[in-house]
Amino acid sequence: MFLLVQLAGSALVLVAFIAAQADRLAPHSLAYLALNLVGSLALAASAIAEAQWGFLVLEAAWSAASLAGLRRSLRRAGSRGPDADA
Repeated sequence: MFLLVQLAGSALVLVAFIAAQADRLAPHSLAYLALNLVGSLALAASAIAEAQWGFLVLEAAWSAASLAGLRRSLRRAGSRGPDADA
């Protein structure tokens, strides 16, 4: 079970990274940050379940950075308002 969680989490993080490298996703886009956040949370959960503390530290930091970026992006999008492009 935890192997599937690890594979799914890894896939999400890698899809985001590869898409950014191919200029298909901007590193500050909501999609990129959301993929990284969900993927790293899945990996962190797996690390907790398997007592892999070094891996947990890495994934906790990755999750925190992704969450901070996501909050910043959402705040910026909200401050522009719905008529910002008009």
